Amino acid sequence: MKFFLIAFLSLLALSCIFAPYIAKKSPYEQNISEILSPPSPQHPFGTDQLGRDLFSRVLYGGRITFLISTLSAILSLFLGTAVGILSGYKGGLVDIIIMRFLDGIYSFPDLLIIIILTVFLGRKPIGIVLSLSLTTWVVVARIVRGEVMRLKSLEMIESGIALGAGPIRIIFLYIIPNLKNVLITLFIIRIPGAILSESVLSFLGLGLSPPSASWGILVNEGWSLLFFAPHLVIFPSLFIFITVFSLYLLGKSL
Repeated sequence: MKFFLIAFLSLLALSCIFAPYIAKKSPYEQNISEILSPPSPQHPFGTDQLGRDLFSRVLYGGRITFLISTLSAILSLFLGTAVGILSGYKGGLVDIIIMRFLDGIYSFPDLLIIIILTVFLGRKPIGIVLSLSLTTWVVVARIVRGEVMRLKSLEMIESGIALGAGPIRIIFLYIIPNLKNVLITLFIIRIPGAILSESVLSFLGLGLSPPSASWGILVNEGWSLLFFAPHLVIFPSLFIFITVFSLYLLGKSL
């Protein structure tokens, strides 16, 4: 099961990366004579309200969606890991201050914070990445803190301290290597959350600005024509669902 999910997600990601070689039609080329065409051999996913090939737009949109979600997952992982290790290893007053700060952030809805950050950081890809990563790192920090506190009680850590190893050596030689499995799982789980958050932002009109074509933007563009051209919503939504569900299953299996 795990191998199948990794193979499927790799194939999907590679299809988006090599979209120019798979989708022969430009995602931006307009054709007024083929507006809202249904799926056909020429256009497997049909065309949109400007006659653009939806298959090309879905693949190219996947590149943006994967890039934003992966970068935001990496940034949130680094930030959350650093704060979690500091809180869990130092303990005492430092741990109390950090955890109260995290509790304060955690009390606000994630989507609200993301929207506020997007307003200040802008709707460009870097702004969306920062907005998502500055919101989701809190969960990572709390989980890493718990793991670090568990690892601190192990005999190998106590032995290292007794032999004179300093905090930096303990963290990099004993703690971080033993966090590897947790960090990999957290990284896998963060990606579908970022995909959903970016899709919601784009659907609400607060995400990337056109002509960028993430999956969320495609759903937003096709929503008003749902009853006249359902393929505009069905195909990008299907890609979002399949990707998020596969990543969720992979995270659970890990």
